[in-house]
Amino acid sequence: MRRFITTTRSPEAKFGFARAVIQDPFVFLSCVYGFDPESMTMPEDVVQQACNCWDSIAATLQNAESGLEEIVKARIYVTDPAYGEPVLDVCAQQMAEILPASTLVVVSGLMRPEMKVGIEVTAMWTLARQW
Repeated sequence: MRRFITTTRSPEAKFGFARAVIQDPFVFLSCVYGFDPESMTMPEDVVQQACNCWDSIAATLQNAESGLEEIVKARIYVTDPAYGEPVLDVCAQQMAEILPASTLVVVSGLMRPEMKVGIEVTAMWTLARQW
């Protein structure tokens, strides 16, 4: 069974893909960027962008009947090597107890110049464990 998690407040719908796809036993999240979830504006601060990414990831996983504790893989993209450690410090606050496999990649840019960080994750689908 394949199920899609979509939202009208994210850019994914405009470009023809889902925020997340549940394909038993996993939840695959599209790359999430650091937009403020209320105003949909991009903060200047990379740490705040990373925090916003994790807030969006947590909300999406909850909507997908999963959670942060179910993450098995994280991919983190930053647009400047100097952002690596501050972003990883935020990630450590979210993942220290979970210990997923993780990759940090420095890229030359993301879709918009104000985007400094993007995070995508793969998680277990909680309902898969209940069957």
